[in-house]
Amino acid sequence: MDEILELLQDNARLSVADIAAMTQKDAREVEAAIRRLEDGGVILKYAAIVDPAKAGAKQAAVRAEIEIQVTPERERGFDAFAERICRFPEVKSLYLMSGGYDLKAVIEGDSLQSVASFIARKLSALSGVKSTKTCFALKTYKENGVRYAAEERDPREGVSA
Repeated sequence: MDEILELLQDNARLSVADIAAMTQKDAREVEAAIRRLEDGGVILKYAAIVDPAKAGAKQAAVRAEIEIQVTPERERGFDAFAERICRFPEVKSLYLMSGGYDLKAVIEGDSLQSVASFIARKLSALSGVKSTKTCFALKTYKENGVRYAAEERDPREGVSA
């Protein structure tokens, strides 16, 4: 099961036949294992990592990481608060952290203004939020273990006399 999961994490487009050959298992056994992983909630989603610049996006989404300090709720700690934040469609990831803040949210918006509005009107307005600190992503070099291709340069650039 672990071997199949690792192969799918590296390349979710592998066919059952390919995985069977790589693991030296029967294709029906591999298919059943994948179904168990999906039905058991181990595999939550299959997704593609897309370079927005190469996909023809005129303007990539604005991404920000927000460090959030909160007052945990009695009996439920940070979980109840995290559940409320997860409901916002702008929130792409949310983590409970150790260190100087409690939660880290990764959010996306269409513009700097939409991200700022989300933070000011929705996130900071939640009861229990003590403070937020926002950092905007300026350029992506690597995401989910995948390195974005380096920009091609004109070979004539950088020539100095």
